[in-house]
Amino acid sequence: MNHAPANAPDAPAAAAPDDLPVLTGERLRLRGFREDDLPDFFAVHSDPAVNRYWSFPAWTDIAQARDYFADAIAARDATRMLCWVIAERDSDRLIGAATLCAIHREQGRAEIGYALRSSHWGRGYAQDALRLALAHAFEGLALRRVEADIDPRNQGSCRLAERLGFVREGLLRERWHVAGELCDSALYGLLAREWHAVPSDQAASSAGSCAGLAAR
Repeated sequence: MNHAPANAPDAPAAAAPDDLPVLTGERLRLRGFREDDLPDFFAVHSDPAVNRYWSFPAWTDIAQARDYFADAIAARDATRMLCWVIAERDSDRLIGAATLCAIHREQGRAEIGYALRSSHWGRGYAQDALRLALAHAFEGLALRRVEADIDPRNQGSCRLAERLGFVREGLLRERWHVAGELCDSALYGLLAREWHAVPSDQAASSAGSCAGLAAR
């Protein structure tokens, strides 16, 4: 949950059954990206607090967001990567992004990541978004396993992952080099049977401030 892949694409707010599904919860919608999301997407990743544990430093120019946006859309493949906007249900405004990537249907696994605007930390939005994405992974796609790569210093995201049932399975030392800093990766895994065993009220308790958890 920090260090993400391409957060990307899709313009329409609704998707065909075989394309990006729109996932709706009580407070949030996970939908496709639109061109008018670009300023808010830039606002997420230009915030040093959000990108503190990411795989690239905070953006300084909206052109970086535009290039990332275009590359992500070009690389999108619904059979291998699902990239959603995290939007407030009432306003439909982008407050973050969530991704299921490295989807391997044959092996029944994928990687998950998210980023959330810092002004929305501490309100449970990250866990709401991840629960929607995980429900789709395990129930919609019938995956067996979902993985996450988290900087171990990102305690908010580590705690969130563990509340959702993820188990820390290992540590890769100095795996990333970002803005002159070497960063470790804590590897987390969640199995479908573990996901189904976690009561929703347990996963929804105590939302901390999270910079993001990511499939980098």
